[in-house]
Amino acid sequence: MSSQLPGPSDTPWWNPAKQASNSAPAKQSNSFFIIASLVIALIAGGVGATIGRTTSSNISSTFVTTKDAVERAPGSIADLAARVIPGVVSISVQAAGGSDTGSGFFFSTDGYVLTNNHVVESAATSGTITVSISNGKKYSARIVGRDSSYDLAVLKVDVTGAPTLQLGDSDKVQVGDAVIAIGSPLGLAGTVTSGIISSKNRPVTTGSGNGDSSFINALQTDAAINPGNSGGPLVDATGAVVGINSAIASLSSTAGGQSGSIGLGFAIPINQAKKTAEQLIKTGSATYPIMGIAVDTRYTGAGALISTEANGVTSGGPADKAGIKAGDLIIAIDDQEIQSSDELIVAIRSHNVGDKVKIKFKRNAITREVTVTLAASKK
Repeated sequence: MSSQLPGPSDTPWWNPAKQASNSAPAKQSNSFFIIASLVIALIAGGVGATIGRTTSSNISSTFVTTKDAVERAPGSIADLAARVIPGVVSISVQAAGGSDTGSGFFFSTDGYVLTNNHVVESAATSGTITVSISNGKKYSARIVGRDSSYDLAVLKVDVTGAPTLQLGDSDKVQVGDAVIAIGSPLGLAGTVTSGIISSKNRPVTTGSGNGDSSFINALQTDAAINPGNSGGPLVDATGAVVGINSAIASLSSTAGGQSGSIGLGFAIPINQAKKTAEQLIKTGSATYPIMGIAVDTRYTGAGALISTEANGVTSGGPADKAGIKAGDLIIAIDDQEIQSSDELIVAIRSHNVGDKVKIKFKRNAITREVTVTLAASKK
């Protein structure tokens, strides 16, 4: 379906002012987060409570009201939310394996939407994807491309003049910067939460349940992120997108906790997402940098141990050319200490194909250092 912009005197097709007064809430996500339920209740302080004082003379109370306008400064959370919400969408997926929901946002005026792969992957072979915008209108969407390595996907909606969001520079983000997260947690579209950047370069590994894993060099935030926020934008104090909300840490049941936000949310840096999205639009797939090694995931010590089994080091690959061998223990990359295999993979994937990185490793208790030129993974 196609939607054209109205004439200059009309309200834009995406204007929230057109939102229907009654709309059914979207189903909550069941594809990445633990499913949670939301109960909203009003608790009264007493039954039959009376405002004011009642006596035999029936003395009444006088309520004082004000008509003073609330001033919302430019750049306030309210101002940012009003500007960003029209560009944020809710995503609903119906597939043979069930239904999923999540969030996303327009990053081009011709209807390209950026979201998480885990939100839409169940509809990759069959199924339907519906995108709902801030005024309640719904549109069919198709997958342009997706990449499980970075947990990203690009959708296309047949509209023109879409309200796009500005992309920021995640490399310039600092710990303590104010951010807001916008999405559809538990199907509650247009939900806004605020917080700060709690940490940068946080290694986060996620699984989709089908054997594929995503390795994210994440931005950590304490802005509340819950099931259904996946794929929605994390924006800075200017309203520019600096990350894509993708994961949360939850207390385990043994700790007496329950699923949902505990102030530990993780977002894919927008600089990485932009590079991947451009590849997906051009070719339908994306590559990532590799060293040409296989790590031993059973190793529990500090560092990343290169597997001694077949293909531990790819013949003719970047590591092989640099002199790295099976059984070497990688302990640092570009002077950043490596504590685990996952940390090594995340660190490598935060670079670009063709980058030269310094690898420090141990062999027979001797520490060595070499330079490796990262190659592209095979599509």
